[in-house]
Amino acid sequence: MSSIILDRTSNRRDVITAMGSLAASAALAPASGALAQGAAGTVKLRLLETTDIHVNLLSYDYYRDASDDTVGLSKIATLIAAARAGAPNSLLFDNGDFLQGSPMGELVAVERGLKAGDVHPVMAAMNLLHYDAATLGNHEFNYGLDFLDASIATAGFPICCANLAKGGLGAAPRADKTYLEPYLILGREVVDEAGQKHKIRLGVIGVLPPQIMQWDDAHLRGKVETRDIVETAKAYLPEIREQGVDLVLALAHTGISTAAPGDKDENAAFHLARLPGIDVIFTGHAHRVFPGPGYVAGEGVDLEKGTLNGVPAVMAGFWGSHLGQIDLLLQQDGGRFRILSSSVAALPIYKRDGAKIQSLAEPQPTCCTL
Repeated sequence: MSSIILDRTSNRRDVITAMGSLAASAALAPASGALAQGAAGTVKLRLLETTDIHVNLLSYDYYRDASDDTVGLSKIATLIAAARAGAPNSLLFDNGDFLQGSPMGELVAVERGLKAGDVHPVMAAMNLLHYDAATLGNHEFNYGLDFLDASIATAGFPICCANLAKGGLGAAPRADKTYLEPYLILGREVVDEAGQKHKIRLGVIGVLPPQIMQWDDAHLRGKVETRDIVETAKAYLPEIREQGVDLVLALAHTGISTAAPGDKDENAAFHLARLPGIDVIFTGHAHRVFPGPGYVAGEGVDLEKGTLNGVPAVMAGFWGSHLGQIDLLLQQDGGRFRILSSSVAALPIYKRDGAKIQSLAEPQPTCCTL
C-alpha cells in the first residue's frame, strides 16, 4: 500500500493563544541538556506526544462527579500552547487509545452513537489542537470496526498503522493490504537558527499491539489480522528511507520491556529501537512515564538522556497526565538533516505533595469544552 504524502508550508498554530498559568510555564522549561545554539543549516525541532487519553478530554472525574486536576486533554492543551510558543518548529502526535476509557466515551459509543455527519468529541478536540498525525491503540477496537471508521473519518489529520491488515496476511508485511496507510511522509517547512527556511521530510510509521486479535476477537475475527511490531517496522523502513526522508518517527502504541524478544510481543518499544533507520520513538500503552522513576536504567535504557538503545523515546503517561516532548538539534548534511543531539522530557500537568495535588496547568477554555 502506498503512503500518504502531506506537505505544509507552515506549522504555526494560532488557534490556541493563551499561555496558561505561571506554574505551567515553569513546568515547560526546556528538557535537561539544553541544546546548543547553531547557525545556518542548524534547526531546532520540537516533537510533542500525547498517548492513552482514553476520552479524558476534561479535567473531570465523572464517577465522583467532581473536578480532577490529574487528568484531561484540556490541561494538556495549555502545555501544548506553551511548548509551541517556545519553539519555532514543532509537530504534535497522538499515540493511540483515544476512543475508549471514560463515561464520555461510553456515552458516545454505546448510548448516543454516531450518526452521519457527527464528529466524535475526541476528534473535535484533536482537530482543534491541530495534531499532525496519529496511530491507533488497542482500545480503538473495543466498539467494533464500524464505530472506529465513523470516529476517525472526521479526523483533520492522518492516522497510520502498519501492522494491521484487512482480512488475512500476505506473504510478507509489505504484501499486506493494511487497514490504514502503513506510514506517512510529512513535508514541513522549518526555520534554522539563522532565520532561513528549509524543507524537511519526516517518515512516520504506526504500530499497535498484535494482541487486539485476542482482546477484541468478537469484533475482529475474520475481518483483520495483525503482525509482529518489530517484523513489520523492519520491513517498511527501507521503503520509507527510499523516499528521501530526513527522519523516521515511530508512533508505537506499545510498552517498554527489555526481556528477550518473542513472537508478537505486546511491549516491543525497546527492541523496535534497535532497528537501524528509526530516529525517534513515541511509546505508550503501559500507562507509565518514560523517562521516569518507573523504569530502571541499564544496558540500552538511559533515563538521563531519555533514550532506548540510543534512540530518543518518550512515554507520556495516561489520561492526559503528561505531554511528551522531544527536542532535536538537527544539522543539514549532504542535503538531508541529521540529529546532532536530543533532549527528552515527560511534562506533567500536576505534582503531588503528600496527599495534596498541585496543578501545574490550567485547562484551556478553548479546548475540549464539548
